[in-house]
Amino acid sequence: MTAIPASMRAIRLHAPGGIAELVDEHVDTPRPREGEALVRVHAAAITRDELDWPVDRLPAIPSYELAGVVAALGPDAQGIVEGDEVYALADFERDGAAAEFAVVQAELLAPKPRALGYVECAAIPLPALTAWQGLFAHGSLAAGERVLVHGAAGGVGSFAVQLARHRGAHVIGTASTRGLEVARELGADEVVDNLTARFEEVVDPVDLVFDTAGGDLLQRSPAVLREGGRLVSVADEPSGDGVFFVVEPNREQLVELAALVDSGELRSLVDSVFPLADARAAFARSMEPGKRGKVVLRVVDD
Repeated sequence: MTAIPASMRAIRLHAPGGIAELVDEHVDTPRPREGEALVRVHAAAITRDELDWPVDRLPAIPSYELAGVVAALGPDAQGIVEGDEVYALADFERDGAAAEFAVVQAELLAPKPRALGYVECAAIPLPALTAWQGLFAHGSLAAGERVLVHGAAGGVGSFAVQLARHRGAHVIGTASTRGLEVARELGADEVVDNLTARFEEVVDPVDLVFDTAGGDLLQRSPAVLREGGRLVSVADEPSGDGVFFVVEPNREQLVELAALVDSGELRSLVDSVFPLADARAAFARSMEPGKRGKVVLRVVDD
């Protein structure tokens, strides 16, 4: 293993205010404590609006999705060894991965998909885990059921379409006109242009609505649920008996997702890639409309 330097390059948010408060600087390289691992970050993905999350613990390093190589282990770190290629959704309550090294709880690190490079792997954890947990843990989607995915061409929605198709469900996706072909390519059986049609007027009753868009689409969703149907949203609190949830890191689910990637059942969607030094531009891109996949910071040129 390469020697671990005393300092590292990192992108840190120094004050509330978003992109303008991001600073590219050198800081002390963190050291793993009990149950933790130090990961040499090769790529880190970013999420729209995540600069609003750590305002109570600034300065803070953003980006909670990473792919890289285990560089060192703290005491009692189980399940991995130095040199392992890993990917993860990290704990939101600590510094993230927009840096040369990141400390992550060892129990959250999963072997990265073998079929993909680090950039493509970094784009998977948050949207794919959100889709998995929304469809299966909260939505109890089963083979043969009908599911309506709002935002089917977006970051979470695109994984939801693929996972629901793999589970054997009949998948209907709503998207803007530009996203319809993407949703079809990912496996949607039916697509609805939410700019030109009202989905409740053209979609037969479904067993599950998985909402990634919120707003009016979410409010109108109960109209298409059959008796006993379920409504799950990651965008807003549904009215009535619907479920709203926030994604949680989960190693076991990442292992299953990696197997689907390696078998060709699941695609990683990358919108754009920026070097770490261009973090401000990357975050600006993450907030623009019309993206198809994740915005990723490349930390190491592999």
